[in-house]
Amino acid sequence: MATLSVHTSPLDQPGAGDAGGMNVYIVEVSRRLAARGIAVDVFTRATSSDLPPVVEMSPGVTVRHVSAGPFEGLGKEELPAQLCAFTAAVLREEAQHEPGYYDVVHSHYWLSGQVGYLARDRWSVPLVHTAHTLAKVKNEALAAGDRPEPRARVIGEEQVVGEADRLIANTDEEARQLVRLYGADPARTLVVPPGVDLDRFTPGSRGAARRTVGVPDDAVVLLFVGRIQPLKAPDVLLGTAARMVADDPALRARLQVHVVGAPSGTGLDAPRQLEQLAATLGIAELVRFHPPQPPDRLADFYRAADVTVVPSHNESFGLVALESQACGTPVVAAAVGGLPTAVRDGVSGVLVDGHDAADYAAAVRAVLARRELLAAGARRHAARFSWDRTADALVEAYVAAAGEMAAAPPRPARERRGGALRALPGTSVAR
Repeated sequence: MATLSVHTSPLDQPGAGDAGGMNVYIVEVSRRLAARGIAVDVFTRATSSDLPPVVEMSPGVTVRHVSAGPFEGLGKEELPAQLCAFTAAVLREEAQHEPGYYDVVHSHYWLSGQVGYLARDRWSVPLVHTAHTLAKVKNEALAAGDRPEPRARVIGEEQVVGEADRLIANTDEEARQLVRLYGADPARTLVVPPGVDLDRFTPGSRGAARRTVGVPDDAVVLLFVGRIQPLKAPDVLLGTAARMVADDPALRARLQVHVVGAPSGTGLDAPRQLEQLAATLGIAELVRFHPPQPPDRLADFYRAADVTVVPSHNESFGLVALESQACGTPVVAAAVGGLPTAVRDGVSGVLVDGHDAADYAAAVRAVLARRELLAAGARRHAARFSWDRTADALVEAYVAAAGEMAAAPPRPARERRGGALRALPGTSVAR
């Protein structure tokens, strides 16, 4: 199958630039599809001349770097002008093989969807699309100082929604948004929740984790993980910490706020803004900034924390919340988007309406008062989600969409239909 990820590579480190939950999603799903015998080619834009054209990410998963526009210095908002070049490279790759080489196209984010629906028509195979974020939803919940998504993206998303054979939503709420805001066909809109690596993100010794990341045993630790941009609202966490020490001055001696991530998106307009805010709030000595971390190291940060705070203005799901809970660390999160699915209010953490620091401070105190109970609930809740379940549901969607296309009247383009998913040598795909 062909997986399209135009603007960010699954090989990129999540937490900086445009790399985030979508990167994790593509990596984890691709590996599990390959384990089920489905060969996966991931097409992504090359961002350096040093990148090899082809990289085997893992057995059965190949990342193909496509030259489309300058390697560096090209923002996501400039990529629509490069979609023609990207699409041409994808079509050329398929043309080197016998017809029917790719049986399904799975596009991620609207830019990839634009490429995907052209490939769908050229190859006569189904297009499965995951939006990950939606412009109309983001524009309804803009953070202060953030820029609205452009009209061109809205139009592009509408086109992809109209063309896709299956739309994959992370949650019931996202499925409703696709139908309400984009006129998606409910019969073609499926809810397939993302998962979490329950072997990597697992409870462990908090003391050992704190020694690893350099946190005192008696510290009260609040954690933020993600790209530093207005959408993710890390400023709310700093305001929360300031409010907590204002309410309880003795807490200042023990409170630590750890921010794991790097500026991204509109956050690049003022990359030191969060540090300046900490100084303005009088808590600069309480805040520790860390670059994006590899998964195993990130798990130590989750285990070391008392509470992970996810105050985003919008999240299609919220993988950070799920990873934290899998490590046994409860979450305080905004009650927006997919977070009410990722966090079970009162069981694995606390959901907060709005973005008032006083409300978050109260929620954090409530979690600290019941931390052991919520930690157990967090792990139980996270165990309901796994990438294996996600992959199984996607395979069902691929097979159903391919079956529908095979039964449909022939198209005038290339006279072939999507059929069984291409298997790795020596394997087969269950139907």
